[in-house]
Amino acid sequence: MRFDFAKAGSGLTYEIRNIVEVANHIKSFGKTISWNNIGDPIMKGERVPEWMKETLKKVLDEDMAYAYSPTKGVDSTREYLASVNNKRGGAQITKDDIIFFNGLGDAVARAYAAMQGDGRVILPAPTYSTHFMAEVLHASYPPNTFSLDPYDNWKPNIEELEEKVQHRPGIVGIMIINPCNPTGYVYPEDTLREIVRIAKENDLFLMFDEIYNSMVFYGKSTPLLSDIIGDVPGISMKSLSKEVPWPGGRCGWIEVYNSGKDAAFDRFIKAIYQQKMAEVCSATFPQMALPIIYEHPEFPAYLQERIDHYQKLAEIGYTELNKSKYLQVNELKGTFYMTAVFKEGVLNGTQTLPTDKPAMKTYIESRLSSNAELDKRFAYYLLASEGICVVPLTSFFAPINGFRVTLLDKDIDQFVSSMQRIARAADAYVESSKI
Repeated sequence: MRFDFAKAGSGLTYEIRNIVEVANHIKSFGKTISWNNIGDPIMKGERVPEWMKETLKKVLDEDMAYAYSPTKGVDSTREYLASVNNKRGGAQITKDDIIFFNGLGDAVARAYAAMQGDGRVILPAPTYSTHFMAEVLHASYPPNTFSLDPYDNWKPNIEELEEKVQHRPGIVGIMIINPCNPTGYVYPEDTLREIVRIAKENDLFLMFDEIYNSMVFYGKSTPLLSDIIGDVPGISMKSLSKEVPWPGGRCGWIEVYNSGKDAAFDRFIKAIYQQKMAEVCSATFPQMALPIIYEHPEFPAYLQERIDHYQKLAEIGYTELNKSKYLQVNELKGTFYMTAVFKEGVLNGTQTLPTDKPAMKTYIESRLSSNAELDKRFAYYLLASEGICVVPLTSFFAPINGFRVTLLDKDIDQFVSSMQRIARAADAYVESSKI
């Protein structure tokens, strides 16, 4: 090439998928892999119900399912979603306040890309990788974060959040994932209202990722942003991919609240829309199917059955992982993720787990730099020793050593076995440096 024209990128790694490369190499040694790294219910054995398949087949019989949609999305679907929102009360919207994207990842990327480089969004730590990477890529600087406390059920540090937005004038927005991926924390209403207050008093907008809002356990619920936002400008990010589940459908959307009340915020939303216009539109088929699936008489019971299953696995994971002497695990209130934290000071860079073949250890060590994160080292050795694929917690951009597992196994006995093996492996790993 005439010159080196490839963009260097941010140096960040999307470990949720990066670890798959490591796992596949371990698999080549004859190791069976249990995939607990990615939130895809279908890949973990969940079957799409027949009523849903029949619904999709009927949509495919419509010629319009193969056409371009309007740039913002199918008119009838946006009207449906606006109506669902408005019936709740709170912030009212029209179909013009809704924009569809090819998955929520597309929405996240375009939202951060629509901001000027010196405009920053403060994020929780740990936070989901897609948000973190998109925010850092747009600004080319380290992030602004506020901490979630693993020793207090992952409760957010509201005082830290308020102090940072008051003293860092580049912060223009607050991002919240509720319920939280990766921690599973479900925000209570009073905490959410405190965050809204902080945004209002500091002239900020709110960005809430609410993809797991319906996946809350024990018959509880958590408010949607539209319920509590008042007159603060904000965006709710939602998706079809988890409730249905249909992650391969790549169907996400944003709902914009209080448009027309702040000129700078309105220009931001216009910039997002103009990016989308250059792509023409998002996939039409899943948009057309969305209202039909949500209104199907079998959908509520189907969703509740899945939530009950995740709740059961969350209880098992909490019980089994807490049998480790070196792990801290909180009771889960929602989502299908659970995060375990290594107790402070128990990890170092010399610990290992036994492997079936010496070549496995050689390979793992070749993938770990001398300054590799300590929980990443554990995750790679867990793969080589037990064949269990988890995501190191530091890859969610928090200075806390731990890992995230999914609660998607359909075979409960297999899940119990996996959690027991992880707990035993955690103890053996920590104690390996004492031998």
